Amino acid sequence: MLTINEKQWAAALSDEFEKPYFKALSDFVENEYKTKTVFPPYEKIFNALESTPPDKIKAVIIGQDPYHTPGAAMGLCFSVPRGEKIPPSLNNIFKAIYNDCGIAPPSHGDLSAWAKQGVLMLNTVLSVESGKANSHKNKGWETFTDAVIRVVNDIDRPVVFLLWGAPAQQKAKLLNNPRHLILKSVHPSPLSAYRGFMECGHFKKTNDFLRSCGMEEIDWRTE
Repeated sequence: MLTINEKQWAAALSDEFEKPYFKALSDFVENEYKTKTVFPPYEKIFNALESTPPDKIKAVIIGQDPYHTPGAAMGLCFSVPRGEKIPPSLNNIFKAIYNDCGIAPPSHGDLSAWAKQGVLMLNTVLSVESGKANSHKNKGWETFTDAVIRVVNDIDRPVVFLLWGAPAQQKAKLLNNPRHLILKSVHPSPLSAYRGFMECGHFKKTNDFLRSCGMEEIDWRTE
């Protein structure tokens, strides 16, 4: 049975774990890891939640599903371990940060430093078969991560949601807390980033909002 090793999230999502869809999802995922090559590493499935408990969240970045190439997925959306080649979408994120904040692109793509500061790096699907993008789509992960988003929506203090691309923007329908800030842009993928992502200003806008609410800003450096 899939379990989260973070007490706040485990408590907040306890009802989800008892629902039939989650039990079916858990059985499916467990079997996939036993019989196929699946990413991220099993112990990293809930890395986003275990790295950023609810009481630490300042911002949420929503991705799609994990990287499906060996060594890349680490359970944080858009992030890759140190030593792995930086993917094109992440390169564009770093370029946008440079345009926005003047921070030079780092030498690696590990975004763990953001997660530790309160950026929930959430994919909507948390596992994938090697070489098969979206292979774990519509197995129950979306229902579960929608529940995660609802938990964050209910937090009684300001949170910034960065919704990049149409799938992420669809999650805006789950957000109705007037304390939060919702920022939307095209996806940082090379296929769409040229249509405004580089100039979206989301990183500075996030920090301006947090500062206006008396909260500590996010240091977008990763070195």
